[in-house]
Amino acid sequence: MKQVGLYFGTFNPIHIGHLVIANHMVEFSDLDEVWFVVTPKSPFKVKKTLLDNNHRFQMVYEAVKDFPKLIPSKIEFDLPQPNYTINTLIHLEEKYPEGYRFSLIMGEDNLQSFHKWKNYELILERHQLYVYPRITKSETPDNLREHPNIHWIDAPIMEISSTFIRKQHKAGKNIRAMLPDTVWKYMDEMNFYK
Repeated sequence: MKQVGLYFGTFNPIHIGHLVIANHMVEFSDLDEVWFVVTPKSPFKVKKTLLDNNHRFQMVYEAVKDFPKLIPSKIEFDLPQPNYTINTLIHLEEKYPEGYRFSLIMGEDNLQSFHKWKNYELILERHQLYVYPRITKSETPDNLREHPNIHWIDAPIMEISSTFIRKQHKAGKNIRAMLPDTVWKYMDEMNFYK
C-alpha cells in the first residue's frame, strides 16, 4: 500500500519552504510520496496575482523534478469549481481504487479551521492528517489535538510566504534564495510577478 500525502496549495510560486516541508514528510514520516496538488484558479474569484494554472503547475514540476518522492499533480484542474477537498479525495479513491492510501498535509494554522471544511468528519474518519508546526501558536480544538488520525510531524518551521515573494520581487528585491533554482529561472524567463 503506497502512502501518499496530499499537499494542497496555489503554489504561486512554489518556494523552498514548501519543498523543505514536503521532503521532511517523506523522509521522517511513514509517507512514501507527497503529491503537490495545485489548486486551480477559481472562476468565481478574480485574483490578478494568481498565475494561470498551467504556469503554476510547471513551476511545481520544475521544483520537484529532482526529487523522486515529490510528485506534481493537476488532479483538481478537471474537477468542477468551486471544489472541496472531500470531492478531490473521493475522485482520487475512484481513480486509484487499489494500492494507494491518501492523507492530507496541512499547517497547524489550517487545522484550527478544519472543522469548517465541508464533510470534515468524513475526511477525518477515512484519512490521516499530517500536521506541521507554525510559529503562531493558536488553540487547536481538543477533539482534533488528540485525534488518532492526526499525526503531528516535527517539521522545520518555515515562515516564507508566496505573497511575500511576489510583493518583494515586484519591488525589485532579490528573492532568488527563497526559490528553487529551476523555479527562479522559469519565473524570470516568463517575467512573472513584476
